[in-house]
Amino acid sequence: MARSLRVSPQYICQVKQAVKRNGFPSQNAFAKEFGGSPSESTVKKFLRGENVDYSFFLEIADKLGLDWQKISQANDQNPSVTIPNNFFAYDTSWVGRDKLTTELSQKLRNSCRFLLILGLTGIGKTALAEKLALELQDLIEADWNNKLLRYNFDYEGKSTDFTSVAAGWLESLGENIPSADKKPELLLNRLVRCLQDNQLLVLIDSMERLLSENEDGGWGDFTDKYWEKFFLRLLSAESCRSRLIVTSQDLPVELHSKASRYDKFYQRHILYGLEEPEQEELFEIEGLNITQESEDRPILLRLGKAYKGHPLVLRVIIGEINSNPFNGDVQNYWNYQDIESEKYIKETIEEVEKDIAEAEAGKTQGYDEWELHKLTTDVYNKVNKARLESVFNRLETQLRDAYILICAASVYRIPVQKEGWSMQLAALVKRVEKGNCSDERQKKALKELLNRFLAEKSFNHNGKLLLGQHNLVRSVALEKHKKLIQDLKSGGSQ
Repeated sequence: MARSLRVSPQYICQVKQAVKRNGFPSQNAFAKEFGGSPSESTVKKFLRGENVDYSFFLEIADKLGLDWQKISQANDQNPSVTIPNNFFAYDTSWVGRDKLTTELSQKLRNSCRFLLILGLTGIGKTALAEKLALELQDLIEADWNNKLLRYNFDYEGKSTDFTSVAAGWLESLGENIPSADKKPELLLNRLVRCLQDNQLLVLIDSMERLLSENEDGGWGDFTDKYWEKFFLRLLSAESCRSRLIVTSQDLPVELHSKASRYDKFYQRHILYGLEEPEQEELFEIEGLNITQESEDRPILLRLGKAYKGHPLVLRVIIGEINSNPFNGDVQNYWNYQDIESEKYIKETIEEVEKDIAEAEAGKTQGYDEWELHKLTTDVYNKVNKARLESVFNRLETQLRDAYILICAASVYRIPVQKEGWSMQLAALVKRVEKGNCSDERQKKALKELLNRFLAEKSFNHNGKLLLGQHNLVRSVALEKHKKLIQDLKSGGSQ
């Protein structure tokens, strides 16, 4: 018998739900319920899916009313069978999204063949895709690692043509592909047939890298049309045993339009930041004191609110707090002055809070000096430089009007009606181009921002559509707007 056990990854969500179902307000509260035996750290390891002593595992599972045999995994099992080596986003610090994970995994267990996960960079799309893959592990036939096809396009220089990727997948499954057969149509037929006949799981990251301009000057068509043929062939097939989970920052417009005809087999989901209870769970699981009586709690919640629960930013911040020189001291972090920005962290957050409060009181516009994307050197490097800069650069290069619009609309501190966005675009275009911006250009620019999830929809109390920007996006857009105006004054923009 195994000396230690851990919760199998596909049951982590159920374990967290059991904690709440048993009346515990937090994982810390549940950990303290045992009075030190097992220790709080042991209980938290159990909740994270790490190995704990066999007897403690049974005791904790019993406390939650869970069947230990069902949820357990012996530590002598090969971990790579459970969590593939090429899973880089999902880890034991996964929190929240329990209901969503259950709903999406159930759809994939039923008729859904193709799930498209969309959203802002760093919002957790890949982590969710990997989590869903683990939830579906029992559906895949033996030797699970060899039944998982994975391709991440989020790196420059990687092949994006269908022929190269399809041939690689088929060869990884043990199929011999003669050089004469490495033609797109032949590979398409062979790969589709393989996915139809076998229980395979396909994970594709960063589909936006496959997209290009369409005939109308918009964005969202495939550069290689065989990708679209591939997805549609799987959706239109009479049967398909495999499942596809795809992530993208941009909506593949043409594919989405056609795939929507197969609503039984195709689902898309737009992912947003973590809700406040999920933010609390993240802080807690990473060892920060988020209890009701903690002096750190208000600071942590203010950080979470300022970034609208953006998982990547919060993880970077938590990593900084838990590292030298702070070593878990939230108060010192809050009062820290970053060397490069020369701003105190609390000063950056307080400025955002002040501006939003003014907007809610009626002052909706402002040329603010937000620096959420430059909170610290780590946030700047790991979030802005590594991700957001790429998003804005692609937008500026591919869709200039949409880029001008996101900059122009950054003057709004809170969501406003779309007419306000159009008005700001027209005014800025007039300054940049010395001419008028047609209604058609305004609508097209707005549509492209919505397709890239850089404009967020909401509704006011009268049910009217409002458009806003994620605080992190607005912080970058304000900086880009300022540069646009400076270039205009210096004659750098025409």
